[in-house]
Amino acid sequence: MKLRDFKEVKQLLASPKKIVLVPHRNPDGDAIGASLAMYHYLNNKGHKVTVVAPNDYPNFLKWMPGSKDVLKFDMQNRQAKNAIDEASIIFLLDFNALHRVGSDMENTLKDFIGNFIMIDHHQQPDDIAKYLFSDTSICSTCQMVYHFLEKLDEVTAIDNEIATCLYTGIMTDTGSFRFASTTSVTHRIIADLIDNGANNASIHNHVYDTNSYGRLQLLGCALSNLIVIHKLKTAYITLTQKELDEFNYQKGDTEGVVNYALSVENVIFAAIFIEDVEQKIVKISLRSKGSFSVNEFARNHFNGGGHDNAAGGRSEVSLDATVSKFLKILPGYKTELLNSYEA
Repeated sequence: MKLRDFKEVKQLLASPKKIVLVPHRNPDGDAIGASLAMYHYLNNKGHKVTVVAPNDYPNFLKWMPGSKDVLKFDMQNRQAKNAIDEASIIFLLDFNALHRVGSDMENTLKDFIGNFIMIDHHQQPDDIAKYLFSDTSICSTCQMVYHFLEKLDEVTAIDNEIATCLYTGIMTDTGSFRFASTTSVTHRIIADLIDNGANNASIHNHVYDTNSYGRLQLLGCALSNLIVIHKLKTAYITLTQKELDEFNYQKGDTEGVVNYALSVENVIFAAIFIEDVEQKIVKISLRSKGSFSVNEFARNHFNGGGHDNAAGGRSEVSLDATVSKFLKILPGYKTELLNSYEA
């Protein structure tokens, strides 16, 4: 987004509007954090604001200020569609293509005649927004929201609630600030958010230290299913629907599990394959270290995408067939896997 565009957006937001904020389907901490941060900012400016999430999200994010006001498109369809129909501006937060919200909501958004404003850090955004603020080098959409407020000369508007939401999104999307995308700028922003009321210890506890017994048992099951392919520096995990049901799976229970596979010594590529019988798909999360791009891998083979070192995808064949496809494809990447600069 150019300076001229920020000036236009600032003028657009200068008078009260009806605004909808949309995160991607199965929203994570960054998507919900960015949405709720913008929700509080715009509410404080006198706009009528509604967050419409495509579907539900994990309980460990529902403590966030404003969460109780979020509409779920799949469960509160009439109210969600009314909010979208009445809006003059829709913010698309933490996703780069309308299909990321699911087909029903995608069709509703395609009929929207107002202005889209996209704030996102994923690669190759679709040309769908009048105003696009995109930067793939930035660690999280929540950090981008902070920069967005900077461009509007509104950083002083960050209060306790906004700071809390932004901190949560940055913390979760950087793996608690350990990924390479976490820069000195990120840490300076985090310091400012703490100064403005984000309680870092409390936020970490809410997100990471509220595990159910079933979730920990499911983690044990996932780790017992871990397979390491040493000659290709790759590890993967599978979870069947039966295993999910056995341990009373709740949304968010598999969040971050793929990182355990990536933590194995000398592994630079990790995957988790999760069977979803209801949607008739296998959900895939991919992680890597160094120069191996899981974004390209997901785009080329599993109808997905994301970042160079963190991406997702899906498969519409069985779990066994999906893993077989993965194992068949993998040797073709042997050179890239063995030459990743962090290997």
